[in-house]
Amino acid sequence: MLKALAHALVLLAALTVLPPATAQLRVEITGVGSNQFPIAVANFRRDGEIPQPVEEIIRANLQRSGLFRLVDAGSAPLSETTAVSLPEFKGRGADALVVGSVARLADGRFDLRFRLFDTVKQAQLDALSYVSTAAELRLNAHRISDRIFEKLTGERGVFATRIAYVVQLARDRFELHIADADGANAQPALRSREPIMSPAWSADGTRLAYVSFETGKPVVYVHAIATGERRVLANFRGSNSAPAWAPDGKSLAVVLTRDGLSQIYSISADGSNVQRLTRSAGIDTEPVFSPDGRFIYFTSDRGGGPQIYRMNADGSNPVRVTFNGDYNVSPKVSPDGRLLAYVGRRGGRFQVHTLDLATNQELALTDTSLDESPSFAPNGRMLLYATEVGRRGILASVSTDGRVRVRLSGPSGDVREPTWGPFLQ
Repeated sequence: MLKALAHALVLLAALTVLPPATAQLRVEITGVGSNQFPIAVANFRRDGEIPQPVEEIIRANLQRSGLFRLVDAGSAPLSETTAVSLPEFKGRGADALVVGSVARLADGRFDLRFRLFDTVKQAQLDALSYVSTAAELRLNAHRISDRIFEKLTGERGVFATRIAYVVQLARDRFELHIADADGANAQPALRSREPIMSPAWSADGTRLAYVSFETGKPVVYVHAIATGERRVLANFRGSNSAPAWAPDGKSLAVVLTRDGLSQIYSISADGSNVQRLTRSAGIDTEPVFSPDGRFIYFTSDRGGGPQIYRMNADGSNPVRVTFNGDYNVSPKVSPDGRLLAYVGRRGGRFQVHTLDLATNQELALTDTSLDESPSFAPNGRMLLYATEVGRRGILASVSTDGRVRVRLSGPSGDVREPTWGPFLQ
């Protein structure tokens, strides 16, 4: 058991094969919400050659959320200045309509505009324009999608956020990728001949902490996204693993073996002020902070099998949290602090579960059997995780009620250890 636990929890997962960053992930929606909002997204009017299909990105975002049903808007482009008949689109079954335009400017940039209408009330709900470089068009299409999502659901959208994951291109070629939330626009942030593991976003989205084996042992690094600059955070005797940022970004929890078994320590973001938090006779690993920074949830076999515990951020008062099943690992806390997500083994299947921390009600969210590394979207509505389908590792997401399921897979290879970044500042 200890050997299996050390492999699954300390080393987290064997890395496998993913296509190059130029190969985009393919989206497959395998479930939808029970009540979908009908919306029509018209073709945008184009002036000049436009490098990104803005309206297609918006449609794909809304459809992928599982909360919207796309209504055919016809093939004719409709711009923000077009006189449209809202009752006509209501008659087609659309309760909302999106129109817009993209025009190439003399300086090579693009003027992107959109309008959102409520066809039931026959009123405009939103309108905005962006001046974009070619590289910013996709991001601004995501931003428009977020505005539409928020206007129609009352919740903040996450289409303009980013995800990170670790990939292996060959036996000795590992990369840390950062991509849009839909898996597109993937870029390598780090390349190495040795494994990279456990990426973790800072709360402001400017830094990633991760574990690299490039020196022949696991060492924790902090990586600045904008500049690519990185530095060693933890390189003590033995293993250094499983970094987790405190919400204020001033410190991290890490797992070290410098005093024997894997135990949880606190360390300042500059690598100073190392303090031991757990002192058990078992393996303590996979720490994660609660959103308010008051607690740390973690995995431990101190009770004989891997279960999830909670302690105060200073290491005091550890208590067991999970009691269903004999194997629960990889805790993550929802942004509102209400739900705990984790991978639980039930009947030989490793699936993503959530636990309502107020009622102790557990819910199995996935229908796969080899899930790992769940990570909440910053609005708390979806969970990103890795799983295996047809002997291939892929990324997938699932809504916290389990009804909406989306798979992100590439043309070949496997994907591991995803983490969903915060809202962009």
